Amino acid sequence: MYCIINIGSNLGDRRLNLSRAMRAVGMEFGDFEMSHAVESKPSGFDSTRRFLNVSMLFQSDLEPQQVLEKLQEIENKISPAPHRNPDGSYRDRIIDIDIVAIDDMVIDTPTLKVPHPRLAERRFFLEPLKEIAPQWKHPASGLTARQMLAMLPPETEDEPEDTTQK
Repeated sequence: MYCIINIGSNLGDRRLNLSRAMRAVGMEFGDFEMSHAVESKPSGFDSTRRFLNVSMLFQSDLEPQQVLEKLQEIENKISPAPHRNPDGSYRDRIIDIDIVAIDDMVIDTPTLKVPHPRLAERRFFLEPLKEIAPQWKHPASGLTARQMLAMLPPETEDEPEDTTQK
């Protein structure tokens, strides 16, 4: 099966953090495709620190829950700091790895929801996804990343930007 993940960082050397995570994913799962980097404001909490995000696509013979556990191990090795504050709200983080999709599966367990439940709302998921998996369709809506992007409101100055040239 193929897995599509999104890796984000908004603390420290964001590019180095992403590089470390991508290298670890490659060591764990083998060959992969990688998108360009997209910069965005934090989603779900207020912060002045912008995220840098990339998507990766790789193959795995592991069960989805095992893939999640391996990715969580990678996250914890890079930064064991929690992603949430004591009150449950999100916080700035060195690394964040989310499973965006696994093949055309729909998974809804307490620990794993695939496709990512907020995929269609997050430009920083969709922009890289359309690059590395342009033919992939959301198993519930049947929409491609390009089609979901077209449904989002127009970008503003605070929205993601392509950081390829920076």
